[in-house]
Amino acid sequence: MLIRTIIGLIGCALTASLLQAGEVSIKAVKFTRGPADWTINVTLKHDDVGWKHYADGWRVVDTKGKILGMLTLYHPHVNEQPFTRSLSGVNIPAKMTKVYIEARDNVHGWSMDRVLVDLTKRSGERFTVR
Repeated sequence: MLIRTIIGLIGCALTASLLQAGEVSIKAVKFTRGPADWTINVTLKHDDVGWKHYADGWRVVDTKGKILGMLTLYHPHVNEQPFTRSLSGVNIPAKMTKVYIEARDNVHGWSMDRVLVDLTKRSGERFTVR
């Protein structure tokens, strides 16, 4: 019985340490229009704790949820916070004026912290468009 209690406490402690990192947050987004497509830079903040809990990607979606582009992060960024990664060659239809940036981590999944980007404006809350 004592061994079960100890194992249970260790399991709880490990779970708590993984959840401490919380969800990923999007700090800034920059859209740069090219001749035929877009380059998107996204700055994320997440208290990565190593391979068991880290920010593992972001995506751009239209207002109906269709994925227009996605960047997968293949390793933790424990000592590099916040960090920026870019994705080039994203095709956004010319008539589309608004998209969302979403981010995720490998414990919580997709965060509710999204950034709405209005492509008709030069800047807004957490975004710029060039």
